[in-house]
Amino acid sequence: MSQALSTDEELSRIPTEQDLARLQFTTLLYYLHCTNPDNGLVRDKTEEDAPASIAAIGMALATIPVLVERGIVIRKFAAKIARRRLQFLLECPQGPEPDATGYKGFFYHFLDIDTGRRVWECELSTIDSAFLFAGALTVAAYFDADAPEEAEIRRLGNELYERADWNWARDHGLTLTHGWRPENGFIPYRWRGYDEGLLLYILGLGSPTHPLPPESYSAYTESYDWRNLYGRELLYSGPLFTHQLSHMWIDFRGIRDEFMRERDSDYFQNSRHATYVQQQYAIHNPLNFAGYGEFCWGFTASDGPGWVKRTVDGVEREFFDYLARGAPFGPDDGTVSPWAVVASLPFAPEIVIPTVWNFARMNLGMTRLYGFKPSFNRSYAVEGAEAGWWVSPHHFGIDQGPVVLMIENYRTGLLWNIMRRSEPLVRGLRRAGFSGGWL
Repeated sequence: MSQALSTDEELSRIPTEQDLARLQFTTLLYYLHCTNPDNGLVRDKTEEDAPASIAAIGMALATIPVLVERGIVIRKFAAKIARRRLQFLLECPQGPEPDATGYKGFFYHFLDIDTGRRVWECELSTIDSAFLFAGALTVAAYFDADAPEEAEIRRLGNELYERADWNWARDHGLTLTHGWRPENGFIPYRWRGYDEGLLLYILGLGSPTHPLPPESYSAYTESYDWRNLYGRELLYSGPLFTHQLSHMWIDFRGIRDEFMRERDSDYFQNSRHATYVQQQYAIHNPLNFAGYGEFCWGFTASDGPGWVKRTVDGVEREFFDYLARGAPFGPDDGTVSPWAVVASLPFAPEIVIPTVWNFARMNLGMTRLYGFKPSFNRSYAVEGAEAGWWVSPHHFGIDQGPVVLMIENYRTGLLWNIMRRSEPLVRGLRRAGFSGGWL
């Protein structure tokens, strides 16, 4: 493993291609180290005895082409990893029973890492299932050779995706619900207004078996919130991850739906504006949190110091545990997430790269195993801690994927190019009204 950065000279320079490659590699190791080799299920986080997360499994699948193209795992063995993972998930029980793995083709958010069964009475999650399906479609599009092993990956990946009953998940409405529980039925929340649900609808519209009606997409975009923030016109959503996760798979440069055509923008440009809004918020720092500035920002869904109130420098502060933080309207408790900054690399490298280097100087683990610690809070002092303030003790499976995939999209466009060959994705974009550009 590479040694941690040490000299002042090293820490004062701008990251090079080699530094990004090293960060990508060490972040990627999460999916090799934290996977059950018997079935391919991936831990939600590094905490001992953590269950598997269905979204982390999807992201692990999506990083397999990176493993191959970067020479980390040979194609033949990477294909075996993909096939085993898909096969296990397809064989897991689907049904209304409370201890099944999923229902109507969708999956529970968290699964027992050995048996694949539901844990904690968690919800059947439409969005987390979507990340799994996107990962399955990634390997189905990438492994395109005639070899029987690769043909089997295509069959399994497509079958996993095609089984999902998107219209059931609407529960008689136009928009998709957040999910379902066998104990009390559908969750009362729906995917409406701009967020990571963009991917969800494109996958639902592209299904060859249970496609959503086009009206579902119109109902999703109906409550879009267009704003002017710090002099930038954009489609608003507070947490940075909402502007990134759909973009891991879809190259939105130059392709537009009706909403974006009317505003002469696209979702890629929108994510660029959102990245700048986050930086501007940190520069303004209206709540006076410690450390915020031009090269210290990144507000997203993340781990936090805990649900606690504390008086800091004469001001009573409220801190949160795991929560979707956002800018500029909050919630904000001083917690910053380096991974969310790296995931904006394709959108605004000119502000992301110097910010990444500032985080490297803060000794947040850039060159250590699994890369950057996912979040930290300089306003929350911790006695005896290496930094003197709170740093998340765990890495999370859903934070690692965006770092790996967005560094790769920035470097080579690999995932974007693979997914341009994915028929369901292209069909979903067209049915949502996207046109222009590469489409």
